[in-house]
Amino acid sequence: MATLTLTIFCILLIICIATNHFILYALFAGLVLFSFYSRKQGYTWKSIGKMILQGIRKVRNILFTFILIGMLTALWRQAGTIPAIICYTIHLIKPSTFLLMTFLLNCLVSVLTGTSFGTAATMGVVCATIASTLGIRPWMAGGAILSGIYFGDRCSPVSTSALLVSELTGTSVYRNIRNMIRSGAVPFIVTAFIYFCVSRNLHGTAEVPDLVKIFGNEFQIGWITLLPAVVILVLSVMQAGVKISMIASILTAIPICIWFQGIPVKNLSMLILTGFHSADSAVASMLDGGGISSMVKVGAIVCISSSYSGIFQETGILDGIQKMVIALADKTKPYLAVFVTAVLTGVVACNQTLSIILTDQLCSRTEADKEKFANYLEDSAVVIAPLIPWSIAGAVPLAAVGAPESSVLFALFLYLLPLWDLLIKK
Repeated sequence: MATLTLTIFCILLIICIATNHFILYALFAGLVLFSFYSRKQGYTWKSIGKMILQGIRKVRNILFTFILIGMLTALWRQAGTIPAIICYTIHLIKPSTFLLMTFLLNCLVSVLTGTSFGTAATMGVVCATIASTLGIRPWMAGGAILSGIYFGDRCSPVSTSALLVSELTGTSVYRNIRNMIRSGAVPFIVTAFIYFCVSRNLHGTAEVPDLVKIFGNEFQIGWITLLPAVVILVLSVMQAGVKISMIASILTAIPICIWFQGIPVKNLSMLILTGFHSADSAVASMLDGGGISSMVKVGAIVCISSSYSGIFQETGILDGIQKMVIALADKTKPYLAVFVTAVLTGVVACNQTLSIILTDQLCSRTEADKEKFANYLEDSAVVIAPLIPWSIAGAVPLAAVGAPESSVLFALFLYLLPLWDLLIKK
C-alpha cells in the first residue's frame, strides 16, 4: 500500500511537470492522497489533521520570514538599492572577465537578497542582456548565472532554503553559514578560476549597455540607496537575528523610498503588498517584482510540503526507504547517503523545498551531529535541485533570463560543491 501510494504521488508530479502545470496542484493532490492513505491505515480524520499541523508547525517561523522577504525585495527595488548595486558594479563586466563577473555579481546579489529567483530576475536578466549584446553564448551566461544565484540561495542569512534547513534540523542559521563557507570555499575558488580562464577567450564586439542612464530615468542613484543593504550585512555579521536584520533593513528602506525616491506614502502599502512595477519597459524587464504577493506561491509550497512530514513520521510510510538509506550510510559514509537521496528526491519532487524536506525526513538518522547534517543538506538537496531539467528550481531562473536548459551543464559551482564534499567528508 505504501509503495503504491508513493508511486501514484510520483506519477502526479511527473504529469504536472510534463503538462506545464504549476507544481502546487500536484503537491495538493499528494496531500489528499497521503491523507487517504493514513485513513486506510486506521487513523481518524482528526488525528490526520493533527499530523498535518504538526508538520506545518516546523516551518511556522519561516512563513513569517517569507512575508518580511517579500517586503524587503519590493522596498529594495523602490528605494533604488538593487539598481544602485547594479550601477556601481556593472562597469566591472567586460568580455575578458564576463563569466567571472557574472558569477560574482549574482553571488553578491543573491547573498544580499537571499533569493535565487529574485536575483535571476534582476542581476541575472542584466547579465543575460549584456551577454546577448556582447555575442556571448547564452548557455555560458546561463550557467554562470545559475551558479551565482544558488551560491547566495545556499548561504545567505535571509535565504528561504537556509532558513528551512535551520528549522528542520534545529540549528542556528549563522553557525550553518559558517560551516557552509568552509565547505564551499574550494569549489567557489575553482569555479571562479574556471570562469576566468574561459572568459579570457571570449571576445565581444559591442559595448555594455548604459544601465546608469536607464535606471537614472526612474531612480536617484546615490550612496544613501545602499543603506538598506549595509544594514542587513552589518546586523548579519553581528548575528543580530534574521528577523531583526530584515526588519531593520525594511525600516531603513521606507524613508528612502518616500523622501529620496519620492514615492507617495499612500502608495507604500500597495508596493509592499504587490511589489515594484515600473512604467518604463526597459526598467520593468529587469526590476519588476517583489512584494508579499510574490511569496504566496513559495509559502504555499513550503506549507503543503512540510505537512507531509507529520504524516510520514506518524504513519511510517517512508520507513522502508529510510532503512535502505541508513544501510547505505553505514556501508559507505553519511554524506554519500544524503547525496544519493537528494538526487532521487530532487528527480521526484521537482522543486527544491520538497526535496530538502524529503531528504531531511529520510536521512536525519544517518548523522547524529545536527550541524554536520544541516551542512550535508545544504551541500546536496539545495544545490542539486537546480540541476534537474524538469525542476522549477532551475527551469524558472533560466526562463527568466532567457537561457537554454543546457545552461545547467555550465553551472559549475553546483557540480563542484557536492563532488568536493564526496571527496573530503567522512
